[in-house]
Amino acid sequence: MSALAIKVDGKETSIEADSKPTHIFAEQKDIVVCKINGVLRDLWTDLKDGDVVEGISISSPEGLAVLRHSTAHVMAQAVQQVFAQTRLGIGPPITDGFYYDFDPERPFNPEDLEKIESAMRKIVKDGQRFKRRVTTETDALKELAHEPYKCELIGLKSGVGDEASVEVGGTELTIYDNLGRDGQPVWSDLCRGPHLPSTKNIPAFKLMRSAAAYWRGSEKNPMLQRIYGTAWPSQDELNAYLELLAEAEKRDHRRLGTELDLFSFPEEIGSGLAVFHPKGGIVRRAMEDYSRIRHEEEGYEFVYSPHLTKAALFQKSGHLDWYSEGMYPPMILDEEHHPDGTIKRAGQQYYMKPMNCPFHNLIFQSRGRSYRELPLRLFEFGTVYRYEKSGVLHGITRARGFTQDDAHIYCTKEQMPAELDSLLTFVLNLLRDYGLEDFYLELSTRNPEKSVGEDADWIEATEALRKAALAQNLELVLDEGGAAFYGPKISVQAKDAIGRTWQMSTIQVDFQLPQRFELEYSATDGSRKRPVMIHRALFGSIERFFGVLTEHYSGAFPPWLAPVQAIGIPVADAFTDYLDGVLKTFKNSGIRVELDSSDDRMQKKIRNAQMQKVPFMIIAGEEDQAAGAVSIRYRNGEQKNGISVDDAIAEITKSIKDRTQV
Repeated sequence: MSALAIKVDGKETSIEADSKPTHIFAEQKDIVVCKINGVLRDLWTDLKDGDVVEGISISSPEGLAVLRHSTAHVMAQAVQQVFAQTRLGIGPPITDGFYYDFDPERPFNPEDLEKIESAMRKIVKDGQRFKRRVTTETDALKELAHEPYKCELIGLKSGVGDEASVEVGGTELTIYDNLGRDGQPVWSDLCRGPHLPSTKNIPAFKLMRSAAAYWRGSEKNPMLQRIYGTAWPSQDELNAYLELLAEAEKRDHRRLGTELDLFSFPEEIGSGLAVFHPKGGIVRRAMEDYSRIRHEEEGYEFVYSPHLTKAALFQKSGHLDWYSEGMYPPMILDEEHHPDGTIKRAGQQYYMKPMNCPFHNLIFQSRGRSYRELPLRLFEFGTVYRYEKSGVLHGITRARGFTQDDAHIYCTKEQMPAELDSLLTFVLNLLRDYGLEDFYLELSTRNPEKSVGEDADWIEATEALRKAALAQNLELVLDEGGAAFYGPKISVQAKDAIGRTWQMSTIQVDFQLPQRFELEYSATDGSRKRPVMIHRALFGSIERFFGVLTEHYSGAFPPWLAPVQAIGIPVADAFTDYLDGVLKTFKNSGIRVELDSSDDRMQKKIRNAQMQKVPFMIIAGEEDQAAGAVSIRYRNGEQKNGISVDDAIAEITKSIKDRTQV
């Protein structure tokens, strides 16, 4: 038999002509898919002389995506086994899992998911092979005539979105057959692939929930049922993920917001629009006050702008061209009518603002500017409104109305590198002050097909951002082509206490708005030059950052942020007056303190304080009163007795000043 000369994982080798990648990697059980000449392929793919083959591990990002997509196919097969009349939508892999959209005779319930999962386990145990089959559009439409959603995708072909591209969109139209032990197809699905070699290569999975979802994400399309699941390379990794989800649920800011009386979303106001209660207001004010102090120290000037504006401003900025779908509909104001109701004077369109930057440009433009004023750093806690779809709203971390800690820096090209460097240092240090420590940076670069501006400007700005990022000695991840059309950006990715990553601050260079608004300053030689504009949102939004910190701390805020920093608990009613007098001294020292004078027993009061996650409990009994002292009980259950009032105040005020956790 003839041999083929190929390269496998960088090494030249010779194989028999009928060998497949699955034979090459037979001893490497973690290899579940491969790249052939740089293209991701099944392990059953035919090879030819000169091919370059690279094994892909199930634990790699590409391997995980194939695992999860294959598991989605197994789920679809199981659904049609259990509910034969169900029609198929799409089933892409997603972060940490997968989903598949179905059109069933009735909505799924939790008991249905248990039946589907049981059927999936049997399919996995059967070890059905995934076999790729090339077909034509005509044959596919005939074969899948009973699957209207699949036929729609065939008709769309390369015009589908990212999620539907797992089905069609490549150079060939393909169907995957799941082969039984006799080698005959037992189930088929339209798919580009690739897939695992066999269903037995699915080590661990779990179905999570079902939800309603519009077909292909459009409200104009039918409502389908979406089942979400997760799949992992081992049972231990699945268990760890489920434990993480359980911990995340305990920390969910929406639940803690109610339990700790921080904020709510009244139905009378509308989805995605929060109100902050007094305790939440204290936390938010503490966050904002410290931010204001730090911004003043860094030379920022505070500005304010209105919540709405005439449409002309957003036409000038380009937001009505680029962002209108994310804006609330316009209001028609100042319209005048004749007595018969006909229009005497046309009204004007006003929009709720989705961004603050156009307003800051007007402030810069309000008078002549000199190079001596640059860099000019304008800062605003500006409330904006964005019409997010209801399906993506998530408490205060994804809302429709929120307040950005928004800054725009205007500087010369020569000042830009140093400004970006100091700006990133400031951003990271301020996030550290709020208790976040684990960061990496992401640099989003130009997409040549979706950008404007001169190449030289892009190169200069991108390199300045890169140098600023490298100077922080943090991991730098490249997001090639991920920049907005008007300039490159760096985003700060922060990990919380349980290892989840949140996008925090963004720093973005903008070439467009200074041109659109014809911003200029007087240079040293008297000429008029255009400034560089840098956008910077440190928290992203106050609400979102509040939600992230709530989950990071699981509601147990450090004393400087805690709504109630200390609570007084008398051992018995006889000591209430003494403790009340002590707490007045605490208040005079700037400590946020309350007295629990309820009829509850002391132990119940302690439990209540722990449930409310109060950092310090100030306890007083007979010995404390006699000594003019108190006992401090900490949130973790530890206690120190017989502390002088002055020492107790000093300890608490120090923890507040130093922003330490207890």
